[in-house]
Amino acid sequence: MNTVNKSPRRSAFLTVFLKEVKENLRDRRTLMSAFLTGPLLGPILLVLLLNVTLNRELEKAEKPLPVPVIGAEYAPNLVDALKVGGVVPGAAVADPAQAVRKQEADVVLRIASDYGRAWRKGEPVQVELFYDSSQRDANTSVERVTRLVESYARQQGAMRLVARGMSPGTAWPLQVARRDQATPQSRAVLLFAMLPYFFVITIFMGGMYLAIDLTAGERERQSLEPLFANPVARWKILCGKLAAICVFSIVSLLITLLAFAVVGQFIPAEKIGMELDLGAHFAAYVLLLMLPLVLLLAALQSMVAAFAKSYREAQTYISLLMLVPIIPSAVLSFMPVKAQAWMYAVPLLGQNLGIMQLLRGDGVTGEQLVLCLAGSLAAALLAVLATIQLYRSEKLAISV
Repeated sequence: MNTVNKSPRRSAFLTVFLKEVKENLRDRRTLMSAFLTGPLLGPILLVLLLNVTLNRELEKAEKPLPVPVIGAEYAPNLVDALKVGGVVPGAAVADPAQAVRKQEADVVLRIASDYGRAWRKGEPVQVELFYDSSQRDANTSVERVTRLVESYARQQGAMRLVARGMSPGTAWPLQVARRDQATPQSRAVLLFAMLPYFFVITIFMGGMYLAIDLTAGERERQSLEPLFANPVARWKILCGKLAAICVFSIVSLLITLLAFAVVGQFIPAEKIGMELDLGAHFAAYVLLLMLPLVLLLAALQSMVAAFAKSYREAQTYISLLMLVPIIPSAVLSFMPVKAQAWMYAVPLLGQNLGIMQLLRGDGVTGEQLVLCLAGSLAAALLAVLATIQLYRSEKLAISV
């Protein structure tokens, strides 16, 4: 029986939308991608990595640190000061450079044999720290030993001045007073600079298989029978498909926001002087910022998949498209820039800046919100119009 005759009041848009949603709810691959893999994998992996990394660094900063010391007998007072700071002097190694390169030790301290003579004469003395800056795992150990040696040097320098009847401040005629204005919440940006990319990837994963199946998948299956007995405008069919993609993407994003709100409670941010708020306020603003982007990405995915002749080819094209959203996050991570008003009108970049401000606790102003929504919505409408034009020019009928 004709579907239109069954429901004369139901528009073609709504008919296509409901059909695609129902069909893809039966598809395990689509459900896994939209509601499990994309939304949950990112938050879980991020929390696990952060917990492992932070706990390991905190443990290194607190537990006794074994450090091979060459020439410990020449500077017993320095060695005692290191012991007070939690350093456990170890046996000397024959080749400190080789020991560090082979990761047999994070850092090696070498004291010259003329240390005592120069010290008694009041001359500057030097100790050597061997380390490998390319070994990120050793950075905490290196900084810890460096801080203890420099602290001991300042203390001994002040005592020398006092012994000569001079004020210790004589050696430091100018002092810099640092006033760090960062708040515990704003410092969280240092750990979560890539968080906006997680949200964009979630939107991608939520609608990706649906977008591929509604374009290249139907072409590959050659399912060209029209849904309606009467002619239906292709733009109505396409809008119904886009609406279905957007719904899956939005639900996927909501699951991710909920997941981050839950797993965020297990990140030991307070141990490193940070404060993380991924609750309802944060989620509501992220959802609002991302809504135009959902439509934009749905249109782009449909457009890219329409050029493919097979399901696998469409997967390849859309996988390459997924690399584009990482550009704003990478640029802001490696090349920090001062945000300008016009940047919020740039799709992806505006969302990235807005989410970073939410993480910092600064909030998003009304002007920034309007620019972000207007710029992304304009780009989304252009993408939709371009996709409609592409579908109108297709020689093959668009299957529904």
